[in-house]
Amino acid sequence: MKLDVLALDGVFDTGLSTVLDVFTTANELGAMLRLDVAPFDVTMTGVRKRVRTSQGLSVPIARALGAGTADWLIVPALGCKMPETLEPALGRPDVRDACAALRERAQENANVAAACIGTFVLAEAGVLDHHKATTTWWLATLFRQRYPAVQLEDSRMLVNSGHLVTAGAALSHVDMALWIVRQASPELATLVARYLIVDSRPSQSAYVISDHLSHSDPLVERFERWARGRLAHGFSLDEAALAAGTSKRTLARRMQQVLGKSPLSYVQDLRVERAVHLLKTSGKSLEQIAGMVGYADGVTLRTLLRQRLGRGVREVRLEA
Repeated sequence: MKLDVLALDGVFDTGLSTVLDVFTTANELGAMLRLDVAPFDVTMTGVRKRVRTSQGLSVPIARALGAGTADWLIVPALGCKMPETLEPALGRPDVRDACAALRERAQENANVAAACIGTFVLAEAGVLDHHKATTTWWLATLFRQRYPAVQLEDSRMLVNSGHLVTAGAALSHVDMALWIVRQASPELATLVARYLIVDSRPSQSAYVISDHLSHSDPLVERFERWARGRLAHGFSLDEAALAAGTSKRTLARRMQQVLGKSPLSYVQDLRVERAVHLLKTSGKSLEQIAGMVGYADGVTLRTLLRQRLGRGVREVRLEA
């Protein structure tokens, strides 16, 4: 399988390295175990002859990014972790040139994958318009505001939408690369994951820091403060809107714009976050914890944990 990896100036070192390490490991294991899997032929591509990572390391560019014949074009993240640095970076000449090349590849229905901030580059090129996608969780609000035509599913770690694959934050580069390996050989992908000690991570929900997201908007922040103080009580949208100083319609609309979810869904996130903390730090029973976060019984909480985190109560407690 032929793979083009796009390296832009200031590429995220860890993202680029993990992508390359997954495919190198796959090639080594495939040869060692004599699996019937063609090697992964990785080529570093770019829109400039000289590229440095965000940590200042030089990246050798073997071929200019253009209309290629690779099976996959992979876009690792830029090393810009916050809006203050990311938005100017997206306007750089080299990023604009990369976006133009990405549009050409997309018009040819080429397979394109991106992780973390790399998803912003795809979205900036318009490649993700009207497609489902994910991105790094702490920049989901900015992503929604900047690219309203993209169907963002930021709770997911990996989203496959036709010929496009996007992955979530930082180390989801590994999940993205393993997904590509899995298309060639599920057996090999499983072996690589075991050698690299990569657990299954279907969701980003377990890693989201709710405070970080809510503080991006004053109205959402007021609602979040009120909700945290009432997790043990039933949820009332009327009371929530009154506490936030707005109407029910405005609160629901703002929550959707900022967080991509309803007020009730966000309260459920807060309840899961609190329940996980209690499971890890206290000896309280599941029934007791359920009551402390607003549920009538442990069965409901157990189901919600499985739905949101992809893990059960025992698994959560073992992580403590």
